Amino acid sequence: MMAVKQIACAAVALWLVAGGARAQEGFPFGTEMTLEALPQPGSKRIPNIEIGDNGEVMLELWCKGGKGQFSVAGNTVIFVPGQIQDRSCPPAKAQADDDLVAALGSVETWKRQGDVLMLVGPKPLRFRVNGN
Repeated sequence: MMAVKQIACAAVALWLVAGGARAQEGFPFGTEMTLEALPQPGSKRIPNIEIGDNGEVMLELWCKGGKGQFSVAGNTVIFVPGQIQDRSCPPAKAQADDDLVAALGSVETWKRQGDVLMLVGPKPLRFRVNGN
């Protein structure tokens, strides 16, 4: 009888762990993430996004910054950029920022593997959850 209880407890624990893992594989609302990319020459800065609980986004790009909004339904995602601040950026950084915003705006689907969010579109983007 004791072995049955131990097996049942182990099964419940495994079910809880597996359920938690699946929950973590959802779209990363309420998360700050960094683009998997190299910094621009002369800078250590790498773009990051902070995704709010309702999909609102704060962007910090190579030079510019701004807001946007993610809308998610299943594995479909739409990014709508908001106001982007031009911070007197050098032309190369300004172009890289504009290209990144355009790439975000063209994503169609998303996948998540652990701490990595993959935004799939004409130019795939990979973001990694920032550790504390």
